[in-house]
Amino acid sequence: MQLRDLLAHPALGLRLLHAGSAPDALDRPVRWVYTTDLINPARYLSGGELVISGLVWRGGPADSERFVAAVAGAGAVALAAGEAVFHGIPDDLVEACRRHGLPLIAVPEEVSFAAVTELVVGALTAARGDRLALTLGRQRRLLSAVAGGLGLDELAAEVSASTGVAIRVLSATGRAVVAGPAPLTGDDLDAAVTAFLTADRLPAVVPGTVPGPGRSVFPVGPASEERITSWFVAADGDCTGWEAEVGDIVGELVAITALDRARRGEGLRLAREIAEDAIGLIAAGSAHRPEAAVRLRQAGLDPDAPLVVAVAGFGTPDRVQTARSVLVDAATHVGAPAVGVHDEMAVALLPAGPPDAPTDAVLGTALRRLAPGLGSDRLTVGVSRPAPIEALSGALQEARHARELAARRPGPVHVVTGSEVTSHVALLAAVPDELRRAFAVRVLEPVLDYDARNGAGLRETLEAFLECSGSWSRAAQRLHLHVNTVRYRIGRVEELTGRNLAELPDRVDVYLALRSL
Repeated sequence: MQLRDLLAHPALGLRLLHAGSAPDALDRPVRWVYTTDLINPARYLSGGELVISGLVWRGGPADSERFVAAVAGAGAVALAAGEAVFHGIPDDLVEACRRHGLPLIAVPEEVSFAAVTELVVGALTAARGDRLALTLGRQRRLLSAVAGGLGLDELAAEVSASTGVAIRVLSATGRAVVAGPAPLTGDDLDAAVTAFLTADRLPAVVPGTVPGPGRSVFPVGPASEERITSWFVAADGDCTGWEAEVGDIVGELVAITALDRARRGEGLRLAREIAEDAIGLIAAGSAHRPEAAVRLRQAGLDPDAPLVVAVAGFGTPDRVQTARSVLVDAATHVGAPAVGVHDEMAVALLPAGPPDAPTDAVLGTALRRLAPGLGSDRLTVGVSRPAPIEALSGALQEARHARELAARRPGPVHVVTGSEVTSHVALLAAVPDELRRAFAVRVLEPVLDYDARNGAGLRETLEAFLECSGSWSRAAQRLHLHVNTVRYRIGRVEELTGRNLAELPDRVDVYLALRSL
């Protein structure tokens, strides 16, 4: 109900004494009615009310200024003042309303406040009933369209067309689930993501990069979900200024988007199992086996094309599922990935991008958008160089080593690529898995067989000895053994391998063989 509708009602005989300072003041909708005789009722007003008062509070002109300032400051649409107490409306009240731009309506002595309240509340109740019926009908139509096979992109396009509001559905890394009329890019995209990740309350309004109303961001899904793993709807314009029907339609789209996301999540469970089978084969050095290629194809990857391995984590095992969700979202910027969990880390296998958009660059850009929403968390990621299927085990090692380097760097998000790895890991990663395994077996097979038969702990002692740079005492301390036991075991290793671990070339061969297992 608008103010002009109330004034036009013939039975009440209301008179407009001041129309307010805004040209459309009489077109403002009345949200509710509040009757008061308090001189400062601001605490009980939330905006949009028609305030009705018998002016009992007025003891002089100064009281009129105080009352009107409080009512106007609280966002009331108008003041309806009764004439019964003063047999008219005091001039100082009219002047106060002029100063504060507040519409003022005179209520005749013979008209009760109850009649005015009943008229307004009745109109509002009827309008809300009509609106509810319209909303339920629209919801049924939207849900029927979804059940009939209408995709989320088509539904968003339909809502955009019917409301005139451009709608986009985005993930926390800025991935366009539904691109909308024109995909967000650059600063606009970064601003929308940052607002979604950091706003104290949602929906939130994001200022545009050019003068204008900006856009509004709405969360998709439950409030309990971490925002860094969620979706949001970005709608052009300031939602606080939308008509009620537009807000309702966008809200219904947000709810349906949440249902669509949940449905997609169910379908991803099987994909995760397939991905983890493939990752397990690669980690075990079995990427050359036919079943690895089969699993990669089932996961939507081409085993005949170079692939990239990415490893991500937050540093604690309890956050590995969050790391997996984040990696799924970011990796999808590149193409259909296979993502799972292995050895308490999130691991992704994804296609190698073209030279102008390499996988590591695209992945890094997407993941760094999460930084504003991480708080005290640190996300560290290692990305290998592209590798053929027969070298994926080495690529996994390269990615893990790159992540170790990322963990040493400050900041909420760090992505280190295989090209930054300058240790022996990079050298081994470039060697086909089968050749690396053959080298390791030739050097260490006698030691491994001896351990298998006798449980002698030769491999464990050898690793500690090399990690301690050949120091007998430090190796013994690490293993909680007597130094003579370490000397004896290393002597057995030298006998079995035919290598002299006092010589650097032999020590390097044995070290690389251990790292190739």
